[in-house]
Amino acid sequence: MTISIWRYSHLTLAIFSSIFILLAALTGAVLAFEPISNKLQPYAVKNANTLSLSKTIENLKAEYDEVISIETDKNDFVVASVFTNEGKSDTFYINPFTAKKIGDIIEKAPVFKFATNLHRSLFLKSTGRVIVGFVSFLLFLMGITGVLLIIKRQGGVKQFFSKIIKEDFKQYYHIIIGRYTLIPIVIVTFSGVYLSLERFSLIPSEKRSHVLIEEFGADIPKTKIQDFTLFKTLTLNDIRRVEFPFSDAMEDHFVLKLHDKELFVNQYNGNIVSEKKQGLVALASSWSMVLHTGQGTIMWSVVLLLTCIAILFFMYSGFAMTLNRRNNSIKIKNKFNKDTAEYIILVGSETGSTFGFAKTLYKALMAQGKSVFVSELNKYSSYKKAEHLVVFTSTYGDGEAPANAKNFKKLIDHIPQQNTLQYSVVGFGSLAYKGFCNYAIVVDSLLQLHQKFIPNLSLHKINNQSFNVFSDWVASWSKSKGLDLKIEKHINTANTENSKLFRVVRRSVINSDNSFLLELEPTQKLKFTSGDLLSVYPKNEQIERLYSIGKVNKNIVLSIKKHLFGICSNYFSELKENDMVLANIKPNKEFHFPTSAKEVVMISNGTGIAPFLGMINNKNPEPVKSYLFWGGRTKDSYKMYSEQIDKAFYNKKLSGLYISFSNEESQKKYVQNSIMEKSDLISRVLTNKGVIMICGSIAMQNGVLEILKNISASKLNRPLNLSQIKTDCY
Repeated sequence: MTISIWRYSHLTLAIFSSIFILLAALTGAVLAFEPISNKLQPYAVKNANTLSLSKTIENLKAEYDEVISIETDKNDFVVASVFTNEGKSDTFYINPFTAKKIGDIIEKAPVFKFATNLHRSLFLKSTGRVIVGFVSFLLFLMGITGVLLIIKRQGGVKQFFSKIIKEDFKQYYHIIIGRYTLIPIVIVTFSGVYLSLERFSLIPSEKRSHVLIEEFGADIPKTKIQDFTLFKTLTLNDIRRVEFPFSDAMEDHFVLKLHDKELFVNQYNGNIVSEKKQGLVALASSWSMVLHTGQGTIMWSVVLLLTCIAILFFMYSGFAMTLNRRNNSIKIKNKFNKDTAEYIILVGSETGSTFGFAKTLYKALMAQGKSVFVSELNKYSSYKKAEHLVVFTSTYGDGEAPANAKNFKKLIDHIPQQNTLQYSVVGFGSLAYKGFCNYAIVVDSLLQLHQKFIPNLSLHKINNQSFNVFSDWVASWSKSKGLDLKIEKHINTANTENSKLFRVVRRSVINSDNSFLLELEPTQKLKFTSGDLLSVYPKNEQIERLYSIGKVNKNIVLSIKKHLFGICSNYFSELKENDMVLANIKPNKEFHFPTSAKEVVMISNGTGIAPFLGMINNKNPEPVKSYLFWGGRTKDSYKMYSEQIDKAFYNKKLSGLYISFSNEESQKKYVQNSIMEKSDLISRVLTNKGVIMICGSIAMQNGVLEILKNISASKLNRPLNLSQIKTDCY
């Protein structure tokens, strides 16, 4: 199935059920506080669940004239229904050790009554219950379609929890929160559907009856209740409710409702008369109620509260993304139609942001008096007077076509083209993804194979929607057309309000790998640590660049590789001592050095070593054995880091160093090979509950994880414990 099917299904379900989901989420958030407030009441008695049933009954018999029932509720409060010595009937919470009353039964607060009625039936009784049940099912389907969308976006199930690039606040957290609230949402919605079906008797009933265990006998001597063997073995933790016999008649029994069955107990000798085991339907009903309401557990109630808040955020972010997508999919008012235009611009975009670049080119061409027509790749057609074609397209997931381009391959194969057109393809994407600009490559290949299209410029790829790189392409393209296009610069709307100034105190020379070290000194007191991230917005760019930092002598150390078209890396490479840098520090607690572990293995390649340079030179309160694995191209690549590493060895902060070079003929190997050679060390660290940290490229991370999985399986005979792995890879 195509991505658009899942997206439109997800959106349709959201629109159709939005009002009801909003009400359900709001009232659900309110109701999540009820079990929390009940659980916090002072009616729980310490160690009450260890008290035997016989002792509890003995205490009650000594205190009250008659006992009607005993119950342990969802909060583990003990409830007794009795006739007092004054002849009054009463029900209250007791201390089972003394049988004394410790509180009245909690009454449902008006706000919870109102929220419950609205949540269950919208005050529409049976009709409302049907609507709520149906909406719960729709929300369940939305959760499933949402998971499928994440899988598609991330490029497969294995990458479901891989790092997400923060291109947009709403999109980023829609995915992040969605991944971690998936299971609670499925549980809440499924249990809600089950309870609705049960309410309307649509769940198959179980015909279970009591099975006779002991026949009634005549003239049975009466044994004291506190001497019943069964009552001595059962604790209050074992029972849900005990109902006392109404009379001394042999046919009246004790009714014991346990967690998995119901017992009739002879009131004279304490023997079990009959039993009825609880079936799967009853068990499912009980669990559905607990899972849907959080009764008796603060922890799950908090999870339900957070789930309701997450659903509200999904509604906001989901609709906001849809509106942004529609707004970004600019309906350019073409002054020329497809058959009169000389220049055709076709756009493929998942979020609509690529249309902004198309509009920029459109305006520049129109200003030059050219006839231009802009449309989507899905609306590819024949063009009678066109001579030039420009395709701007993003990529979805691991190389799929964006939503408005999924039909292009079929259209280009079946629609005849009268004229021969010169074409150029520009791909938009992120280098952080494995399938960077893959769909642009597909489109370029399709056009190359078509007889009616001639390449004008080679495929151009733009990382993170860089306007500067786009400007360079426009300059090259307009020059090839004999034009002098002037494009409007995007205004940098990046949020730099909280950015701080950093002074360059040192910058190494660029080595043979085009890499260099940069040391920055904060101009004001800042709290940060190795493993945090430095956030930088390049000039005229909308998307932040993040660099893992090492903290050395209160300064920031960055290890940077200069890329040919890297906006940030080129900017950093041109800095000199005392130059100022405007940036911000983002905490990255998931990648801080684990001081609680006894042994830590640090694995990196290339410039991924930066946070480790700080970690191996930091002062730790407890001694931790640290081992560093690093992979580079040549011995010259290592020289840049040797001073910091030697210092760590001298200060006994580093217990082992294992280096590999991929381009040295005498010892050509990768960091993965070094890890395999030290498999005994790795297995020992894993066994001793140590931590393995990985920083560098995604490709290296994937290779290292496979090696670690193999070591854990072969050496430890168990799967790799991912909780012992910390990663910060791009």
